[in-house]
Amino acid sequence: MISLTDSQKIGMGLTGFGVFFLFFGMILFFDKALLAIGNILFVAGLAFVIGLERTFRFFFQKHKMKATSFFLGGVFVVLIGWPIIGVVLEIYGFFLLFRGFFPVVVGFIRRIPVLGSILNLPFISAVSITQHYN
Repeated sequence: MISLTDSQKIGMGLTGFGVFFLFFGMILFFDKALLAIGNILFVAGLAFVIGLERTFRFFFQKHKMKATSFFLGGVFVVLIGWPIIGVVLEIYGFFLLFRGFFPVVVGFIRRIPVLGSILNLPFISAVSITQHYN
């Protein structure tokens, strides 16, 4: 089991609530208030989990500036009141920021009994996510 500090536990809670509010905001036809709360909680939770300095280093690496601009620009657009455009920008920025983690996630999901058997089907495993991001 992984040992978490108290601030990391708080960060996990904030990130979880942020994802919940983002999902719930999209379910309720892009509710501006829920999406704004979700964005703030998600970014704050990420800072608590990995630390403030590492969060800044992650977002502001030179090769990730385009992705960071889209993600944080989408957060800003949601906060000023254009939720659909903001969410589209955020999703694009999110995929650019975290595309290096997707092969790890797919490898982990392949080990889960039911989902792993689905991902290992011939026509699905032929489309490997690692081919698109390397």
